Amino acid sequence: MNPAPTKVSRLFLPHLAACLGAVALLVPGSVFDAPLARAQETGNIPSSATPTTDDMQPAPADPAAELSRKRDQTRADLEALSKSISLSSDKMKELQDGIASIEKNTGDIRQALIDSAARRKTMEKQVLESETRLATLGVQQDKVRQSLHSRRGLLAEVLAALQRMGRNPPPALLVTPEDALGSVRSAILLGAVVPGIRKETDKLAADLNELANVQAAISKEKADLTTTMTNSLEEERRMDLLLTENDRLSRQNTAQLDTERRRSEELAGQATSLEGLIASLEGEISSVRDAAAAARAEEERKRLQSEEQRAQAKALAESGVPDKNRIAPAYPFGELRAKLELPVTGDVLRQFGDADGAEHAAMGTTVATSPGTLVTAPADGLVVFAGAFRSYGQMIILDAGDGYHLVLSGMDTIMTRQGKFVFAGEPLAAMGAKRVASATALALETDRPTLYIEFRKDGKPVDSRPWWTAKDTGKARNDT
Repeated sequence: MNPAPTKVSRLFLPHLAACLGAVALLVPGSVFDAPLARAQETGNIPSSATPTTDDMQPAPADPAAELSRKRDQTRADLEALSKSISLSSDKMKELQDGIASIEKNTGDIRQALIDSAARRKTMEKQVLESETRLATLGVQQDKVRQSLHSRRGLLAEVLAALQRMGRNPPPALLVTPEDALGSVRSAILLGAVVPGIRKETDKLAADLNELANVQAAISKEKADLTTTMTNSLEEERRMDLLLTENDRLSRQNTAQLDTERRRSEELAGQATSLEGLIASLEGEISSVRDAAAAARAEEERKRLQSEEQRAQAKALAESGVPDKNRIAPAYPFGELRAKLELPVTGDVLRQFGDADGAEHAAMGTTVATSPGTLVTAPADGLVVFAGAFRSYGQMIILDAGDGYHLVLSGMDTIMTRQGKFVFAGEPLAAMGAKRVASATALALETDRPTLYIEFRKDGKPVDSRPWWTAKDTGKARNDT
């Protein structure tokens, strides 16, 4: 025989101590302090390898509920981060110079706005995806920490036992028979205990490695997210400058437009429903269209909205050179099925035909978004209404032609105006910080801002899903 117990304890003790020291740093709350102190005071080896009831981890929560909680927490953290990001004066000067270099006509400014909106929506999608990844990583991190926490008693007491043996090593052999007997007994005890201890240590090392990897992934994701949010803020400021310039260029012959806007506000005050408002606006659309054409007189020639003009615009669009001055949709709306993008980045909570929480079927689509999210035009159309309407909040109604109207509501800030012809992808509005408590948002278990989208054909609601691209149609989920 040889003094194997002494050798094993000397080799194994530093490895286990290093692991437990790392746990004390990575797992909050000093979870090993109390068990370790208790074991060191008594110096007793535990009679069973099973942790006590106090050391057992609580029953795991519902995974979906835990992920939802993490997403809410991550979303709140991102909102706080967005408020702390700002642009330097040099960057603002660079943006202003860039706007000044654009040729001063509404066609070029409008195209710059559409390009800016596309970049901003792309970054909003990246932020939303990053938010989901951070929430998932957070849940994973919590699981590893709980795993470490559940074994704190066992590992701490084993460490204390090994420390005690380190202070009182087995006696050397061939001194006295009593010493030899003590060495044999120690060898038998350690021979039974060490494999179990090594197995627990291997599990601990694996958990620590996983925790370190998760924390590194979280740090990288947060760094990437900060960069994306900074770029998004830069794009938002660029858009503000473009909108200001576009507004300045189009402030001509606006008297008639102002008259039409006031008339629509009167109609909105008199209407008792969305159906009534659209019906009232039908009689005003032709005059609004004429007013819009007059306001654009110095930028483009007034054209007849005929099949010939539409065919010409369609040919230009197909050739890759879209008509920047068109005042009618390039395509009949019925031909745009499976080609439109959702006007906002977010999660579809409710579709046409779903229960609306008031024992009725939903007449439109509801999308949960983030504060400040950009809302763009899903298709070419004339803005026949832009303003507040009853409990709908800020609302925009687009005349997309062929008897179709597109209704968007629940926004906070409107960036367009009544009587303006807008292109698909052009910025229309921005969401607020909270959802509007409207009839279209009943029974939604979320405080996130929500956009309500409704398509109408000849005054009657129709399902909008056939018009969205495949990637947007498949986004419906309820993860609030």
